[in-house]
Amino acid sequence: MAVRVKLRLKLLEMEEARDVVALVNSGFETTTPQLLIPRRLAEELRIWPDMLSRARIATYGTPGGIVRNYLIPEAVKVSVIEEDLETQEELADITISEMEEEVLISDKLAGKLGIILEDIGEGLYSLKSDPKRKIRKTQQLQYW
Repeated sequence: MAVRVKLRLKLLEMEEARDVVALVNSGFETTTPQLLIPRRLAEELRIWPDMLSRARIATYGTPGGIVRNYLIPEAVKVSVIEEDLETQEELADITISEMEEEVLISDKLAGKLGIILEDIGEGLYSLKSDPKRKIRKTQQLQYW
C-alpha cells in the first residue's frame, strides 16, 4: 500500500481550485517543494500549453533512468484537505510529466504540508497541523 492524500490546488494565474489525490513520494527528492502532475491533468487545468512559456526543462533521476520534465517555478498553492481539516496553503513548483499517470508530492512539499507517514505499508498518515494528531487512511488511487 502507499500513502495518498487529497490536495486542493490553486494555480496562481487562474482563479479556480481543483481537488486531486496525490501520492506522497519520499523518493521524489527535490530542492524546492514540487508537485508533479501528469500531462493530461496539466491539459485539463490549461497549464499545458498556456503556462509553458514560464517552464524550463529539468532532469530527474529515476529507477528507470534520467527523465526530462517541464518545471514551472512557484506556480501553485497546495493544501491537504480532509473532512475535518485543511492545512495551510504552501507555494510549490509544478513539474509536468509526459510519462507519469499519478500526481506526486515531493519530499520537500510533503514536509511543508506537514504530512507525517505513520505506516506506509498500511497507508496511514497524520498531519502536524492536527492538534489531536489523528491517524488517517490513504485516499483511493487516482490515475490521469
